[in-house]
Amino acid sequence: MRKLIFFVGGAGAGKTTLARALAGKRRAALLDMDSLSRPAAEALMIQAGLDPDDRDSPEYKALCRDLGYRLTMNAALDNLDVGTDAVVIGPFTKEIEDPNWLERELGRIGASPQNVDVKVVFVHLPDEQLYKRRIQQRQSKLDQWKLDNWDSFKSSLAKREVKWNLPPGSILYFDNSQPLSDEIISRLERFVYGDGERDRPG
Repeated sequence: MRKLIFFVGGAGAGKTTLARALAGKRRAALLDMDSLSRPAAEALMIQAGLDPDDRDSPEYKALCRDLGYRLTMNAALDNLDVGTDAVVIGPFTKEIEDPNWLERELGRIGASPQNVDVKVVFVHLPDEQLYKRRIQQRQSKLDQWKLDNWDSFKSSLAKREVKWNLPPGSILYFDNSQPLSDEIISRLERFVYGDGERDRPG
């Protein structure tokens, strides 16, 4: 069965690193919302007289956020429609709170969780200081707003319940505080393609 694999969670948790490792091993389509939406976001922000490197302010979210998710999901759905597994990366903060969001998205290609195997990896870290260190270490200009407004931004890092209507064993809450290893990649691969395992938020 074709697979749609989400890597969700807060900034700095390591979603992209894990997703790239899995997609590379399984030759699945890799769809990173940051990469897919960046050209459009930069153009829209410049046109509005705003900082093109901003990815977190209320102004950015009002102007660009939903477009980024639409671009990403359109690409994912196109891949699923031709039978290619899709690995999707993004916070999906609002989307995972809506129990019906996933079914509406799959319905765009006449699909459903009954004929697409959906897996969700919620990547998280044990404390906010580790998030901050990792964000600082990647030295991206796209993170400057986060660091300048840390007290308000850090609330977005909270571990959240994924409320989509999925079968048991479809959601993995993954503590990514350890360095990437073959064992970690194998664990993710088993979850998506093999026996599977499930953690609960807590």
